Amino acid sequence: MSSFTGFTQQDFEVFSIPGLEERMEALRDNVSPKLEAIASDLAPDLTAMTGDEMFVHVAKHARRTTNPPNDTWAAIAANKRGYKKLPHFQVGMWGTHVFIWFAVIYESPIKEDFAKTLLKNKKQVLSSVPDHFVWSIDHTKPDTLPHNEVDSKKLTQMLERLKDVKKAELLCGLTLNRDDDRLRDGDQFINLCRWTFETLQPLYRYTK
Repeated sequence: MSSFTGFTQQDFEVFSIPGLEERMEALRDNVSPKLEAIASDLAPDLTAMTGDEMFVHVAKHARRTTNPPNDTWAAIAANKRGYKKLPHFQVGMWGTHVFIWFAVIYESPIKEDFAKTLLKNKKQVLSSVPDHFVWSIDHTKPDTLPHNEVDSKKLTQMLERLKDVKKAELLCGLTLNRDDDRLRDGDQFINLCRWTFETLQPLYRYTK
């Protein structure tokens, strides 16, 4: 039984609180503990799925000095000290929705090799991702691209960008609107995350 009992509309309202200190306090008190509980539940499953020991990292937003964060997350990665340089899994939220991602972000030194591997396995990548999943090429923006709009040409463009552009990123997974009923049921949401990460396993394997 998870200690996570579900998200509320108040969790999403945190992102409309003005001021860095005030919003950070609300995040620390209300949202971050929920994300930590979710990630802590999922880390042992990801360890079993990937064969790599997985650790939980809750976003601290420590570098911020003026602008309050518009999103927050917990990451799960195969390193105790950090996650940004590694392929990792994330569960997090914006004021509008929750995301469940597999991510390779711009700090990762494997970016270029990962892109080359995916380019060689394009057909398998396209067929392994369900139509209702989405892609992102920038974790700092809420915009996503539905998988059912990604054909071979579009995937090639995203992967070439990942390979050649220093700031490029690639994330794939599910987003759920803040009104989605599945967010209010802790066990149902954890199970959805688990299934999503299982579905994204092939992408993680391509990082090896």
